[in-house]
Amino acid sequence: MKVIFLQDVKGKGKKGEVKEVPTGYAQNFLLKNNLAKEANKENVAILKGQKKAQEKHEAEILKEAQELKAILEKEDTVVELKAKAGEDSRLFGSIPSKQIADALQKQYGVKIDKRKLDLPNPIRTLGFTKVPAKLHTDVTAVLNVHVVAE
Repeated sequence: MKVIFLQDVKGKGKKGEVKEVPTGYAQNFLLKNNLAKEANKENVAILKGQKKAQEKHEAEILKEAQELKAILEKEDTVVELKAKAGEDSRLFGSIPSKQIADALQKQYGVKIDKRKLDLPNPIRTLGFTKVPAKLHTDVTAVLNVHVVAE
């Protein structure tokens, strides 16, 4: 019997897949527990419509990420932060990704989640630093951060 999985079933199939399973297993377990529904023409058409909508939604998210990358990688987009520093241009403290995200929001009105900034260690020196930002699985932008002494 062909079924459309509504949830992931370990060893049998993932959500949205159409698979052939034994009739008894489908009727006595999958259909009873609402883990799957029968793969008739109507249900398959509904599934195709849902997949198209999902693909369209993912394409929109990708497009937004690419537009944001274009904004962040402009030459005039430089996030400036002021911090107290010693004589050897080392900061008293450090600048974490949250502070960079807040400054980006204040200076350019671009809201970005601090977790998307790929900063392994906080910035501890004055000057320019390039900070990669993972905006999407396929889109990575490089943000210029300039730290100046107060």
